[in-house]
Amino acid sequence: MTSPYDNHALDLTSDLDFFSLLTGSYQRIVGRRLVQDGQGPDWLYNDAPFVVLAHNSLPDPRFIYANRTAQSCFEYGWDEFVSLPSRLSAEQPDRDERQRLLDSVTRDGFVENGRGIRIAKSGRRFWIEKVTVWQLIDETGKRLGQAATFSSWRDE
Repeated sequence: MTSPYDNHALDLTSDLDFFSLLTGSYQRIVGRRLVQDGQGPDWLYNDAPFVVLAHNSLPDPRFIYANRTAQSCFEYGWDEFVSLPSRLSAEQPDRDERQRLLDSVTRDGFVENGRGIRIAKSGRRFWIEKVTVWQLIDETGKRLGQAATFSSWRDE
């Protein structure tokens, strides 16, 4: 089954439909708001002080969204991020732990307080902490990927 988010050429930085999917699924599944009133897609992409990432639902998921805070943290620009398989955000030895987390999200809808070691483009390793990962599920129940947010990270 294909999703509109399988096309890496999409620019979701200010896409209102994607913003609604991201924030709406977060609120429905996690039970809290990701953003406050008046904070729209431009604010989330450009100004949010926390990382927001999303990948699609392909068998080897690829990033489809990374706000500027995520880009700074991982040292990738938008075009690089949205062509990157999300598994490459962790080094090989850490990918099994990452996959277990994502499998839990698939089973349970979301996971809170996740943590793990990730790798930036430069090779810098860093811990991400207090991570929330949730399913991107539209209002009809269709699974379109997964997303993550965190505001705490530190170099290893």
